[in-house]
Parts: sequence; C-alpha cells; structure tokens
Amino acid sequence: MDVEIITVIMASAIIVMLYCLWLVFSLKSRVPGGVVGKRWRVLSAMVTLFAIGYAAMPFLGELSETTLRYVVSLIFFFGAIYVAITIKLIYTVIEELSA
Repeated sequence: MDVEIITVIMASAIIVMLYCLWLVFSLKSRVPGGVVGKRWRVLSAMVTLFAIGYAAMPFLGELSETTLRYVVSLIFFFGAIYVAITIKLIYTVIEELSA
C-alpha cells in the first residue's frame, strides 16, 4: 500500500514539475531583459535542473544510503537557492512597478 502511494506522489510530482518547465519556457518570450530577464534565465535553468531531478526520482532507490543523502542534500540546497532567487525576482518586479 505504501509503495503505491509513494508511486502516485512521485508521478504527480513529475507531472507538476514538467508543467512548471513548460510554463517557464512558454513565458520566456514575455519576460523583459535587464535584471528581471537575467533572473528569469537563472530560474529557467533551476526549473530544468529540478525537472531532470524529478524525472530521475524513480531510479534513486538503487543508490546507496550515503549517495541518497548527498542527493537529498543537494535538492534541499538548490531548492533554497531557487526560493531566494524567486523572492528576489518578485521583490525586483514590485520595486519596478512601484517606481
């Protein structure tokens, strides 16, 4: 039962991340240049990295415990960077709209 739930959660996460990847690239042409454009490119790269990681998720069970801990640590690290960049991007957009 737990394996089925985990499989559904993983499949759902992969589908959502692929949707996010599609969104980030479909919005690319609408993002202006400058600081916002630069941060958008970094966010696009991060979403691509996460999509690859999510697609690899079903295969991570084959890794040793130590390697799996490294992978999880890297996911947390890059997730934190992604959140920081996103917040900074939103901050910059709000500053531009308030000016």
